Amino acid sequence: MANVVRLTASDGSVVEFVDEIKAAGAMKDVYFSPDKRYVVALFRKKNDQALKERLQLITGQYRERIFNQQGGDYWRGLYCWPTAMVEYQGKIGVVMPFYASHFFFDYGSKQNDMLGIKGKEKEGKWFASPSNRQKFLDSRELGNWLHHLRICLQIARATRRLHAAGLAHSDLSYKNVLVDPITGSACLIDLDGLVVPDKFAPDVVGTPDFIAPECVKTAHLERNDPKRVLPSIRTDEHALAVLIYMYLLYRHPLRGDKVHDVKDSQHDESLMMGEKALFIEHPTDSSNRINVAYVKASELPWKDTQKLPYTLTGSYLSPLFERAFIDGLHQPQLRPSADEWEQALVKTVDLIQPCINHDCEQKWYVFANSTKPICPFCQTPFVGQLPVLNLYSASQEGRFLPDNHRVMVYHNQSLYQWHSNKLLFPNERLTPEQKRRIGYFVYHQQQWYLVNEALPDLMSVANKQTIAIGDKIALVDGLQLLLSRGEGSRLVVVQMVSC
Repeated sequence: MANVVRLTASDGSVVEFVDEIKAAGAMKDVYFSPDKRYVVALFRKKNDQALKERLQLITGQYRERIFNQQGGDYWRGLYCWPTAMVEYQGKIGVVMPFYASHFFFDYGSKQNDMLGIKGKEKEGKWFASPSNRQKFLDSRELGNWLHHLRICLQIARATRRLHAAGLAHSDLSYKNVLVDPITGSACLIDLDGLVVPDKFAPDVVGTPDFIAPECVKTAHLERNDPKRVLPSIRTDEHALAVLIYMYLLYRHPLRGDKVHDVKDSQHDESLMMGEKALFIEHPTDSSNRINVAYVKASELPWKDTQKLPYTLTGSYLSPLFERAFIDGLHQPQLRPSADEWEQALVKTVDLIQPCINHDCEQKWYVFANSTKPICPFCQTPFVGQLPVLNLYSASQEGRFLPDNHRVMVYHNQSLYQWHSNKLLFPNERLTPEQKRRIGYFVYHQQQWYLVNEALPDLMSVANKQTIAIGDKIALVDGLQLLLSRGEGSRLVVVQMVSC
């Protein structure tokens, strides 16, 4: 039986681990605590003073900056953040919390877990590939498209917070993000390699498929060459865009059919992901399109960009994909920030609509108000009448101006305080009270209603009728509802869409 090692960590806490390697990465070995509440990761390279200083900052100053601020507890679910540093037999290591139980496979793979993944971590690569999803994963592990949106939102939010602290992940990829499509959860891992600008350079250049084109293009240069581009917040922004694209569309935005060097596959790969990188859905240059005639059946329909184009993600995400993979692909300063992705994803969740086909694999889709609403995944059209809430907020002049924010209504959908007040945004700063539902929508006897649960100022503008808490109001075309008063107050204009 393996020995239990007992150490005193940098924060004064007592740390124990079983002296048996449970996992091994490129740079470190991982050991479990006896009760499996945390792990200890020891770097193989001994007596590395720069590494020691980096880990002291990450487990000390930067950890406090993230977790000891307003909303700090929120991040414990989104980061597997090192809590302390240890030293053992000349090696430096970090203590990290054990992953939450929902980040481990419950059902394994098909055919009696042929891949042996039951109980293993849910690396994002399993869920971002149509082939993996169809051929290998148990359907109970797949979740739905709404949960994938929530996964993207959490990754964007976690990345935004890192960048706000002046940190870059440096290796943002589906290997370093655990996801759970069943609950719509995500967690960033491998945070001991965070880049501290002007102080600690990155240890790695990134994971293939997620390395920014400018890094691939200059990878042949010496590390200290001023022309060599290393991971930074800007390269994180490219990786984040790729992650979001892959989690929503199950294909890579740059891996098309264009061949740059027929004689040298390695050089061809370098050009495709670097200097000659081209969006597979570029509107004016179709040379890197995917030819579906050569696509495996297990990868369809996802690799058919005509059938499932990026525009199915809606009016908020589509422009960001264009900025990330057209405007900003080779001009890093034009890439959308993590904050922009977070805001667009929040608005997109408000546009989501359940598919009426109970057998639809994705279950949800973004409502397109410009066309007849139809699920892009199973081609089932919506039949009936749908309310759309167009949000307006009060300006300093007292007029209500459009917010470029709409809320699609569906049966039992909820209304929250961030819908009623523009000054609130659903993120880590919300208090428990601000997270509570304030109203909900029901469809009863061929009529849509809003039920008021906690809106003291809810009023129909046309007749100045107040809708008391506990009462309901029928939703009809053109109805104007004042949701709140005072600073940040919101007005809703109802639009009824008949399908």
